Amino acid sequence: MDRINQLPDELLLKILAMLPTMKDVVDTMLLSKRWQLLWMMVPRIKYKDTYKHPKYGSFSLFVDRSFFRHEAPVIEALHFKLGSICGSEDIHAWMRSADKRCVLLLPWSLYRGGCSMLVTLNIRNAVLVDNLEQPISFPFLRTLSLESMKYPSGEFVKNLLSNCHVLENLDVEQCEADNATIFTVIVPSLKSLVLKTLENKLGNDAHGNMSKIVEAKLVLNTWKLWKKLGSIASFKRLYLCLPSLNDMYPAGSVFSSLVHLKICTCETEWVNVLMCVLKDSPSLRALKLHQCHFLRSKEPRPCWNPAWNESSSVPECLLSSIETFEWVKYEGAEEEKEVVAFVFRSAKCLKKATINFHSKTNDTDKKLEVIKELFSSSRRSPACQLEFR
Repeated sequence: MDRINQLPDELLLKILAMLPTMKDVVDTMLLSKRWQLLWMMVPRIKYKDTYKHPKYGSFSLFVDRSFFRHEAPVIEALHFKLGSICGSEDIHAWMRSADKRCVLLLPWSLYRGGCSMLVTLNIRNAVLVDNLEQPISFPFLRTLSLESMKYPSGEFVKNLLSNCHVLENLDVEQCEADNATIFTVIVPSLKSLVLKTLENKLGNDAHGNMSKIVEAKLVLNTWKLWKKLGSIASFKRLYLCLPSLNDMYPAGSVFSSLVHLKICTCETEWVNVLMCVLKDSPSLRALKLHQCHFLRSKEPRPCWNPAWNESSSVPECLLSSIETFEWVKYEGAEEEKEVVAFVFRSAKCLKKATINFHSKTNDTDKKLEVIKELFSSSRRSPACQLEFR
């Protein structure tokens, strides 16, 4: 203990900031006289409500007392994880206190009036009941994450986003139960969009002023939503987890600025999605395939169309621009072998290819067999570096 006490306050505060909750931080005041006041200066505060009714009052009182005594000149992070019985009066009181303390990162709740220094806001599994008649303003907010939320209405969402004038990163995951029947995204400053939404949830005007978006991650359940996104020619980085082509791939799609493409291989028709997007991405330089979700065991494996092997079917990006190729959770299934062989055979500018095996392919002999197959079936450029992991 003496050796720890000899450490400078700056280092001790960093150690305290890594503790799970503020209660753990406050408990350190019992260690020695050196620690009695140290907890008050911790720049990152995390409150977690583990109490059940009627003991919630103990948690509320602890927050009031510890937050009131806290003296750090700037709070870098303030995190509240609250239970369902938390009262709105407590939340508003804590938010007002946080606003006065110049909080820089407040991942909990929207509130009226705005926090002048708020730059990051992450909200998850919450119900927002704010009055639309009151102004909502986040003048410095750059990153916003809304996951499994229930909103008062679609108008509330539109009003919220329109008052985030410098927002650059938006992460949205909708749920069936939310009240936003139309989710409208019109944010001129937006650079990165992560959208996991449902049919009939995305507004017809959602594509307005999205010409500056650089990176997008789209997890959609129908191509109809894809069409509603409007012009996406400016996207430079794109992650897709999309359904089958039964809704018809939007004709005339062109990803003229797309440089990095990541395709999820969990859907049955992912190979079709891959080939369609490759043909419409003339400037693509990096291709990544990744099984991000569990495969649907009852559905058939994807199929490789032999017609794609024809020279006339080779996408332009494979002939002239793709330099790196990566496959995460490669299993060695027939369609996967076909895709790898096709890429190696067609990518004339390929400099590096990385195959990361699926965890279930952990047998050394099986891995060696797969590697031999890849070497024998591929005719990649001699300048291409090949890695296996």
